[in-house]
Amino acid sequence: MRDAARRPARGGVPVARARRITALLAALCAAALCLVALPPAQAQQPPGASDGAAAAQTLTWTAGDSITEYTSAPATAVAGEATLVFENSAATGNTTSMPHTLTFTTSDPEYNNDVNVNILANPNDANGGKHQTTVTLTPGVYHYYCAIPGHGTMQGELVVTGGGGEDTTAPEVAADVAGEQNADGAYVGAATVTLDATDDSSGVDKVEYALDGGAYTAYTAPVVVNTPGEHTVRYRATDKAGNVSAEKTETFTVVAAPEDTTPPQVTARVDGERDADGDYVAMATVTLSATDADSGVDAVEYAVNGGEFTPYTAPFMVHAVGDHTVTYRARDKAGNSSEAKETRFTIVEDGGNPPDPECPERDDRPLVAVGEKITQVPNREVREGCRINEVIEDERAWRTTTAFLRHVREVTAELLADGFVDEAERTKIIQAAKDSGIGDGKGYEKIFDGTPASFNNWAQAGGGGFELESDGTMTSSTDVEGMGMLWFPKKRYGDFSLKLQFLDAAPVGSRANSGVFVRFPDPRDHPEEPRPEWAAIKYGHEVQIFDDENGDQYKTGSVYGFDLVNRGDALVTPKGTWNDYEIRVEGQHYSVYRNGTLINEFDNTPGQLFSPPRDDDPGSEGRLRDAGYIGLQTHSTSDVVSFRDVRVKPL
Repeated sequence: MRDAARRPARGGVPVARARRITALLAALCAAALCLVALPPAQAQQPPGASDGAAAAQTLTWTAGDSITEYTSAPATAVAGEATLVFENSAATGNTTSMPHTLTFTTSDPEYNNDVNVNILANPNDANGGKHQTTVTLTPGVYHYYCAIPGHGTMQGELVVTGGGGEDTTAPEVAADVAGEQNADGAYVGAATVTLDATDDSSGVDKVEYALDGGAYTAYTAPVVVNTPGEHTVRYRATDKAGNVSAEKTETFTVVAAPEDTTPPQVTARVDGERDADGDYVAMATVTLSATDADSGVDAVEYAVNGGEFTPYTAPFMVHAVGDHTVTYRARDKAGNSSEAKETRFTIVEDGGNPPDPECPERDDRPLVAVGEKITQVPNREVREGCRINEVIEDERAWRTTTAFLRHVREVTAELLADGFVDEAERTKIIQAAKDSGIGDGKGYEKIFDGTPASFNNWAQAGGGGFELESDGTMTSSTDVEGMGMLWFPKKRYGDFSLKLQFLDAAPVGSRANSGVFVRFPDPRDHPEEPRPEWAAIKYGHEVQIFDDENGDQYKTGSVYGFDLVNRGDALVTPKGTWNDYEIRVEGQHYSVYRNGTLINEFDNTPGQLFSPPRDDDPGSEGRLRDAGYIGLQTHSTSDVVSFRDVRVKPL
């Protein structure tokens, strides 16, 4: 059902709102509620003035128009006296008079809490938006952020190392040997040696190891030793000041694995929403698991409804209404094959689409993914309609890796207790969280979250239009004819990950035709174009959305006019299904993911021409920019597409 208001998209700079916030903060400061960490005399001095006390180091933060990140910020410092400078002015990119603060966290035990800084800077204040204060830093990590409501993602960490003296302390280094062991403690088949080093002063420069009397070599990844016999690994670490740790050793024995004559064990699990009769509603996800204690699993295969066996690589979905039989088997590395097994289930039609559950995030891909790390754990429904991916919340701006890992451990412990995952699956999720690198304070910014306020931050260029639906989605117009785009004028993006969900909402018998425009210039700066959306078409790239096997040769995932995707039917979801879409742009390299699967990579290099050629198209040279805007295409009143949950993370 359409929203009765049918609001058009519109944009604009919130200068009036900025002035109201400025006045409010000024009033709070006047009431002694804003703690600015400036010595009384210094607070009255002009920018750059000094009280005569020379600080050992100067650390500078700057801010501009963005409310999601500081324009610049230091990452490291040394312990001791430091002058902190915070500037938020026209010189640092602030054109809207928006105030910002530089505030240090003092109540989180994960961070140093001994420095109290809360500087409010405004381009129009007495100091022209530039302030400074002198503090004493101690070794450890400080967290800083902007304390103004709505600026929650302006944050970061300052790492302080021991200062004042020469680093004469060698790093600490340790080894861990892992693998299957027999009753005598020997490792069966292979042993894996993992080295880890830390240094609290200058930092670790390198780690080295030597195996069985050989020469030292650089350690870059765990070392697998699979030759039967006794082995000795020597290892050491060097810090950036040149201090070398004392040599350590680990001695262990590897024995050959016994001859394998036992086939692997293989099981199947079917997941999905079920009705009162136990049938699966609309779809079912089949997950196969195989284990082999001897030589290891070599391959898993399956067949659906009597078809040919095909390799199993990840959980797969079955959508067709009716009875289904999945046959499956496994083979180990010694060539032993298991007996073929079967699982049977029935899929019935969906009797209606209930409202989406209120989940912390929206991610209904078939596999659990933590950041860029994909596990083989099915993304099961676990809490009131929410799935594992959605309760892990890997897109939040976690301030530290420690905080994120603590959250993942707590969530997966609850899932284990409730029977939604087993111990092995929990371990895989936790390991993916460790490897994900999440914890830098830079999560995804939602630029469309389904609310009227977020919808009104977008602007329409060209024909057609989008309408905000009552369920929090936006759908291309079926009333206003013409081709155009809805674009986000509030921010240009350089290297970024853009995530959204799209749904083919075209009438039965046709398919949605749309696309996502990236890195195009401001359409308002190209009055010479016949229609404003042509600034995106000619000077940006369109990542296509089009699933029809007929019609346009550029299918979903194609970079329109430059890079074709020869899609397979397995990549196309049934009509009316929401799809996850991610577009990553790093330098001039484009990566496109659909439902977690990489479906296209494209390098924007000079000399490429639009295909089929157009006389007025500038080719790749006209698109070689390092930043630009984001837009969503409306093609016509019959090529209907819906979007929801649009979010961006700078890379």
